Amino acid sequence: MAAQGAGGMATMSRPAGRISILITRAVRAFCWAMLVCLLVFLVNNYLDFWLGWPDATAPFSGGEEGVPVLAWLQLAAYPIGAALAVVWVGSTSARTLRDDSVRISAMNAFIIRAAFFAVLYVGIADAVISFLRVEGLLPALFGEQMALDLGRSAFRGPFIHMPLVVLGIVSAVFSRTLGFTWLALLVVGAELLIVITRFIFSYEQAFMGDLVRFWYAALFLFASAHTLLEEGHVRVDVFYAGFRAPTRGWVNAVGSLVLGIPVCWVILVMGMGGKSDVINSPLLSWETTQTGFGMYVKYLMAGFLGIFAISMMVQFVSYIMDSTADLRGEPGGQDHSSHGIG
Repeated sequence: MAAQGAGGMATMSRPAGRISILITRAVRAFCWAMLVCLLVFLVNNYLDFWLGWPDATAPFSGGEEGVPVLAWLQLAAYPIGAALAVVWVGSTSARTLRDDSVRISAMNAFIIRAAFFAVLYVGIADAVISFLRVEGLLPALFGEQMALDLGRSAFRGPFIHMPLVVLGIVSAVFSRTLGFTWLALLVVGAELLIVITRFIFSYEQAFMGDLVRFWYAALFLFASAHTLLEEGHVRVDVFYAGFRAPTRGWVNAVGSLVLGIPVCWVILVMGMGGKSDVINSPLLSWETTQTGFGMYVKYLMAGFLGIFAISMMVQFVSYIMDSTADLRGEPGGQDHSSHGIG
């Protein structure tokens, strides 16, 4: 009788095990396909608006008799990329949801780390150039032609800022700190410098306030994804605090899927869906402020919105995997109970 009972339980557990495996694969496939579609969207955006390729939406415009082949290729990249993600998930079935969540969070941390180093280098360099320009020292140091070039955003952006952005990416490879604390300290230091120079030396220039806004915007937008990972966002947890771990997993997974990811897509599509949209337009024109001799970083601050949406979407995808792993009882979950903020 005992043997028959054990055999019956084993028979019943087999369908449950298959369902559990299917759920894991489905969640992994969805999450990786979402990341691939995000990558395809960003690549298509670069091809369309920087290299002049036909828009990927051209097949739906109905205004052309013949749709360019390049437009069809960009459109086809979405289902092809999603299909490749599904195939890859099938070939790596030994990986758990928790493993993928950790990998995606690490990838996102690299993106944020690179962005922090980039704004650090660009902020310091552009502030120094702006100071030398407003004081009329550029011609003496670099010559008349270079002084004129440094006064044009179309020169300063690609030849000064972009190499520093690349340097920031390289720095992120060799560093493991996200730099939130240091960037916050730099914001305070830049603001303190304004106070000292204004009230003691009666000296203030537009670039000084631009530097504070530039770094503060980066601190606020880039730290959001890391704060989400650490459960540091303010949460109205009147009910959530009393939920058990599986219930919290449901809340986090559904919230990320229904609220988090769609908001990120709205920001990206509305901001980067066209050449004149709020993110693309400043980036394409190397837009600057109209405050005379201020910093030439306004176009980068528009790009901050894109980095914010990208990093948050990646983290929401990781969050879905981690929450589903909690639902399935996978080991290695974070204990977020100490992070709840009433």
